Amino acid sequence: MGLLESIIGKKTGDTRVIPVTLKITVITALFLLVSNLTTNYINLIFNQNELIDLSRSLLAKDLRDIQNFATNQHEIFKFNNDLKASYNAIETKAVREFENKKSILIGFDKKGKISIHASAMDRKKEFSDKKTLDVINQNFSQKIQQGFLYFEYNNSEYFGIYKYNDKWDMYLLRGEEVNQFLKRSNQIFREISVIIVFLSVIFTIVGVFFIRYILRYIPIITRSIMLMVNSQKLEIIDLKKAPNDEITYMGMAFNSLSSTIDNLVNIFRKFVNHDVAEKAYAEGEIRLEGTQRDLTILFSDIKRFTFITETLGADIIKLLNMHYERAIREIDKEQGVIGSIIGDALLAVFGVLENSHDNKSYQAVRTAFSLQEVAESLRIQMDKKKEEIVRSKRKMTAEESRVYEAVLLEIGVGIDGGNVFYGNIGSSIRMTNTVIGDNVNSSSRLEGLTRIYKVPVIVSEYVKDDIEKHVMDHGIEFVFLDLVQVKGKTEGKKVYWPVRKNLIDRSMEDSIGFFERGLDLYMNGKWSTAYTNFQKCKMPLAEVFLERTSSKKAPSNWDGIWKMTTK
Repeated sequence: MGLLESIIGKKTGDTRVIPVTLKITVITALFLLVSNLTTNYINLIFNQNELIDLSRSLLAKDLRDIQNFATNQHEIFKFNNDLKASYNAIETKAVREFENKKSILIGFDKKGKISIHASAMDRKKEFSDKKTLDVINQNFSQKIQQGFLYFEYNNSEYFGIYKYNDKWDMYLLRGEEVNQFLKRSNQIFREISVIIVFLSVIFTIVGVFFIRYILRYIPIITRSIMLMVNSQKLEIIDLKKAPNDEITYMGMAFNSLSSTIDNLVNIFRKFVNHDVAEKAYAEGEIRLEGTQRDLTILFSDIKRFTFITETLGADIIKLLNMHYERAIREIDKEQGVIGSIIGDALLAVFGVLENSHDNKSYQAVRTAFSLQEVAESLRIQMDKKKEEIVRSKRKMTAEESRVYEAVLLEIGVGIDGGNVFYGNIGSSIRMTNTVIGDNVNSSSRLEGLTRIYKVPVIVSEYVKDDIEKHVMDHGIEFVFLDLVQVKGKTEGKKVYWPVRKNLIDRSMEDSIGFFERGLDLYMNGKWSTAYTNFQKCKMPLAEVFLERTSSKKAPSNWDGIWKMTTK
């Protein structure tokens, strides 16, 4: 039964899985047999009628006659001393015997200098095939004065017979060009090839019809798999009408495996970044490696988190998930990847994905605006909940008021960029994707400054310059906030508040103008005048400067840089 099952297939349950190789082998063998018998028979008929004798005897006979004639001409030359006439006579005799246009007879000495040239082609002064000349001379040194050989002449391949003529002290070489000599055989070959191609096409068309019908589900499966490879998403192949053979069985096995792997891949992608998942999918592994890259880093943090945690307890997870569900989608929309999520803090990286063609800093700033909108929409939802409670109870309890205050999420966002390390760190047992660099820490420091300057987003000069240099009509006003020396640094760093230009009304524009004039006076040590301008600014960001300049006099060592003493 083992041999029989290997031929006709093995049963799986009540269904016999017929080997697709059996079907292909039977059909292919029949058509190949008919095709080969037909073409071989035709080829035999042509070959019997048009055999080409490539024997050396014909050339040898021609060369022998010319050798004898050349010897006689040498005697005539000794009598009349007319070298040219003797050479012409030999050439005329040789040309008279030629049957092909490119037939040649040449006589040349051991250095390759041609004295006799019988041919319809232009006369050559030297036998240019040095390799063949060396062989002839080497044979001569071994007392071999004649032979059959292949050589190149006039940029064509020749075959012929040569013999040394001692009277003239030269080699006489009778040759035929290979292509011209084989012209008839090539013509026969082409005629047979046309017939073979014609019959092959006919048999192939018929064969393909049957084979394609038998294997009709292979293209369906192949196309489905190719679509899955391109989309990097596993799906189920439709096999409802497929026949009961090995191909269908493989498709069913693939569907089962696809379903399992798809679940695992979906879980995997939720825990790793897009670029890591794509690389793992393409290479089949994740390595501990990293590179220096120019990236933009966004750091977001929830304000009053200690109060929120103390108030909500375990329910803090629900609130965080409500926020992150939309926040991470906004990051993903701008082709950012999540660097880490640590409780209330979120780190996102832009410029990592290779298929991203937008400016990374512009993506980060747009994301920062979206994150603020996400937090605001959550606050609006909570306000509606409060209104419902008030309408139903008329008054909120102290506990409900505390919870309400806790769920009104406010976030700060800091953005910096530059050259950082991006890659995988850890061990072969457990690894994580991370970004490391001074600019990563700086984005966290900038987020911390949002609490001091009372603005939602603060960016570095790198981010501002990157957008202004590479993005046309970006629609963002970068309000210069301060020159700050954060803790742990020795130099001041310019920080900016990005604002959408379409949100700046006349009142805000006036306040920004007062603030900028006040800031310029403040940095130049003119605190008294600066204080007056800050008073005219109606934005919260002026409050910290009113506090700083309340003494109306700058310190004696004032250099325009505000030094932070905390992180």
